[in-house]
Amino acid sequence: MSKKEFTVTVYTENQIGLLNRIAIIFSRRKINIESMNTSPSEVEGIHRFTIVINETEDVVRKLCRQIEKQVDVLKAYYNTNDEIVWQEMALYKVPTDVIVEKVKVERLLREYGARAVVIRKDYTVFEATGQRDETDKLVAVLEPYGLIEFVRSARVAIIKASHGFHEKLKEFEQADPGEELIENEFLNKQSEIFTM
Repeated sequence: MSKKEFTVTVYTENQIGLLNRIAIIFSRRKINIESMNTSPSEVEGIHRFTIVINETEDVVRKLCRQIEKQVDVLKAYYNTNDEIVWQEMALYKVPTDVIVEKVKVERLLREYGARAVVIRKDYTVFEATGQRDETDKLVAVLEPYGLIEFVRSARVAIIKASHGFHEKLKEFEQADPGEELIENEFLNKQSEIFTM
């Protein structure tokens, strides 16, 4: 089996030290993390890790099972690039005088969907979003014009086939109900008996 790019999505409770515990799982298996992003999810109190790695599917499957064994982890998924919608954000710092003097650069920025976020006398910062090859192309285009600095964010991704993690939480609760839910069902049955 050959290695390819996978995006691992991990839903967790927001606990101190969890990021470190997850990173250790990768380092013990000698897996290099290409990018990692953490953010709140659509469910209050639940965070989402988006981790990009190059590995075989067998290794990624085992890795997700290992991650799910962590106490604060609710679920871990892995997907290929075809199964997700993803973007990265990049910032480019270029000399302002080049932008002012050379309209060609401005046209190129429009062509790549970039927009100015800071304009100063000595430099201008542009922002662009897209997939990695798109943001890399803009780096190559700006280098001849004196690209001063470049930085790219980690990947943010949404799983195409997902209906949202809140739906998965409902499924988990139905499969393995908590004490509160069981107690409520018991009280509902008791009230039905008394109303007959």
